[in-house]
Amino acid sequence: MSDTPSTLKPGREQVAAIVIEAVQEALAITHKAAAGESAATGPVTEETCLIGQSAVLDSMGLVTAILDIEQRLADEYDAVLVLADERAMSQKNSPFRSVRSLTDYVCQRLEALAAAPHH
Repeated sequence: MSDTPSTLKPGREQVAAIVIEAVQEALAITHKAAAGESAATGPVTEETCLIGQSAVLDSMGLVTAILDIEQRLADEYDAVLVLADERAMSQKNSPFRSVRSLTDYVCQRLEALAAAPHH
C-alpha cells in the first residue's frame, strides 16, 4: 500500500478500457492509412489478438497502441511506464499477445510502480 493518496491507481477495468481504446485508435489510423477502408475486424475485446497470424494490428499499429497506452497512463494517472522494454521482451509469453495479456501486464507494472519507494 502506498502512503501517497495523491497517486490514483487505475483498476483493471480502467486499464482494459485504456488498452481497448488505444487498440481501436491504432486500428483507425492503420485503416485510414490503408486506402481509407473501414475496420472489418469487429469490436475490440479482451480476446482480440495483437500479435501472430490473427493479429488485428501490424507492427507499427502495435507500437502506436503501446505509445498511446503509455501516454494515457501518464496523462490520466501520472503513471510513467515503458511497456516495450527488456522486461516485456524477455518474458516467455509475450504480454502483447492479446488485449487481455497486455491489460494484465499493464496492471502488473502499475502494481510494481505503486510498490516502489517514492523519492
